[in-house]
Amino acid sequence: MYLVKNKKSPNYQIVYFVEGKRTTISTKTKSKNEAEEFLKRFKNSIKQNEEDGSLTIKEPQQNIYLSEFRSEYLEYANSIKSKHYLSSIALSFRQLERFLGNILLSKINVRALDKFITSTFTRTERGAHLYYRTLKAAFTKAVSWDYLNENPFTKIKFPKVSKSIPVFISVEEFKIIHSQVKEQYLKDLYTVAFYTGMRRGEIINMKSDWIDLSNNLITIKICDSFQTKSKKERIIPFNQNLRNIFLQYISQNGGLKNDEFVFTNLNNIKLKGDFVSKKFKKTVRRICLNDKIHFHTLRHSFASMLVQKGVSLYIVKELLGHEDLSTTQIYSHLQQDNLEKAIALL
Repeated sequence: MYLVKNKKSPNYQIVYFVEGKRTTISTKTKSKNEAEEFLKRFKNSIKQNEEDGSLTIKEPQQNIYLSEFRSEYLEYANSIKSKHYLSSIALSFRQLERFLGNILLSKINVRALDKFITSTFTRTERGAHLYYRTLKAAFTKAVSWDYLNENPFTKIKFPKVSKSIPVFISVEEFKIIHSQVKEQYLKDLYTVAFYTGMRRGEIINMKSDWIDLSNNLITIKICDSFQTKSKKERIIPFNQNLRNIFLQYISQNGGLKNDEFVFTNLNNIKLKGDFVSKKFKKTVRRICLNDKIHFHTLRHSFASMLVQKGVSLYIVKELLGHEDLSTTQIYSHLQQDNLEKAIALL
């Protein structure tokens, strides 16, 4: 019987054998001293049945408070989740702790969580959905870490969230917006967004070595300073229009180095996401277009154009970098004409 640490949990595990079978149990602590104390208590809790030789294991009880679990879970998630998702985790835990107080994890029940989700839902549907899915994932990890026997969130039926069809713009509308943008680097950036569906963070972090002019491909790469939302790299082909933009940037700069950002401001400084979005929104409002149009609309528009031209949702999913096809299916209503044409062939 001995202590080990593995990648599945930040806590020390006890390894022991029952009838030759290797078994592990969590000490529920990252501290080696505390783990050793746990091991001593665990050894004392093992009772040997002299009659049939069976081994009865009684696990020592250890409670953990909500705030302690939050800190431990955030530390665990820090290495595998994006900064944006980490912020969502922290916010979700803060809201739950504000509602329940800093209570023992084992004292949190389905009734209390149901009230938390329902009361939040009356204020903000999207907020309630965020807290629900984020905390559900966290409490699943609490079960695997042996803090809980079951995840209480799995017994909660989440209220239906109203889903609206995403706003998208046509090529003609994009040209109107594009013509009203003064800065050339923003014109080009918006064009890349419209014709690749890349996320804002991906575009402002794009470097010259992402661009393959020989094959007209953009490889969205992961590095120490940038990670994609899905934590995966992906490849997006680009058309002649974008090729001309990239060639112009390279010729103007005498050839970009691999560590140089493609899009920077006039002082050659990396762009900030909020700046890019706000400039786009100001242009939309100035020309009195639909106020629901924002920078992310360019990504929706890219997907919408592809679907309307008969491109499979599976291909659109890969180009957008969606983890799940259900996310891409928000564009399925645009396939209606294609479906009607298919039926007409019968």
